[in-house]
Amino acid sequence: MEYTQHYDSPLGGITFASDGKSLTGLWFDGQKYFGATLAKAHEKKNLPVFDMAREWLDIYFGGKAPDFTPPLRMKTTAFRKAVWEILLTIPFGRTMTYGAIAEKMAKQLGLPRMSAQAVGGAVGHNAISIIIPCHRVVGINGSLTGYAGGIGKKIRLLTLEQANMASFFVPPKGTAL
Repeated sequence: MEYTQHYDSPLGGITFASDGKSLTGLWFDGQKYFGATLAKAHEKKNLPVFDMAREWLDIYFGGKAPDFTPPLRMKTTAFRKAVWEILLTIPFGRTMTYGAIAEKMAKQLGLPRMSAQAVGGAVGHNAISIIIPCHRVVGINGSLTGYAGGIGKKIRLLTLEQANMASFFVPPKGTAL
């Protein structure tokens, strides 16, 4: 059985999902791919992991980097999981490019190179937003694109983290608009 809980954030409603022990989903209400990994049969229930996720988000939205991570279970392919694990290494207030993640993936897989677009697809399908910080991934040219929650939320999250926004821009077209 899977469970859900709701959280009211400064950026709008967030839905948590869990298998009963670990966080399996965290989506802004209405975002692209909302609930993509959530079983149709689920029930609302308060769980200790949801309390931990709420505490994590309260600290985060207070402008600080939480010093813990709730237990996570990434319900996805091996490739996406490997990309999401790289996302977990991006420090609070910092960013990484899709290309840099592709280079790390290529090294892990023993390949000469990896497609940044393949990485972008994995980043875009992140089912545990914010905690797995896909909002910290930017284009090599500083383009703020690719956030399923929308470009406005991505900008607000990076601003909250006091990331250096000087070289970033909003593309006129893109997947996050």
